[in-house]
Amino acid sequence: MQEEIVNRVALSKLMVVDLEDYYPEGERVQFDIKDWLHEGFVLREKEFRAQVAAYDWSQHKDQFVALTCTADAIIPAWAYMLITMEISAFARKVSVGDLQLLETAIYQDIINALDVTPYQDKPLIVKGCSHKPVPPNAYIMLSAKLRPIAKSIMYGEACSSVPLYKRK
Repeated sequence: MQEEIVNRVALSKLMVVDLEDYYPEGERVQFDIKDWLHEGFVLREKEFRAQVAAYDWSQHKDQFVALTCTADAIIPAWAYMLITMEISAFARKVSVGDLQLLETAIYQDIINALDVTPYQDKPLIVKGCSHKPVPPNAYIMLSAKLRPIAKSIMYGEACSSVPLYKRK
């Protein structure tokens, strides 16, 4: 007589939090201002403003945009702010830095808006493997948000999780 196989993970009260479930679809682009600099390294306000005014910002509709300058130049904060005044009418999200920082900024918004009340006093597993580019900082932000309300937090998969926190 064969014993019935019982899926103890499915029967447990563990709740899985998968950051990949919150990944917003949309093109991520890096917008480099290096070509708008005089001789490749000096920002001249009048010329820069002319470039910003002449550029077709609508091509960034619904994109996530990382503003950067790959030239070895000092870029004043107002330059990125000026671009943001134009591009934000079209882009879904704008940040300064590389694409990794952009992903972190996207997830910061997602985690800040995340309703964690379903996780109150529950044992949680934060799923670790993802096929989408979930930045490492997203796991840190999520951990900080869940810790005050969760009964326990683990990382990984139910079959091989790493315990991180248990309320005393």
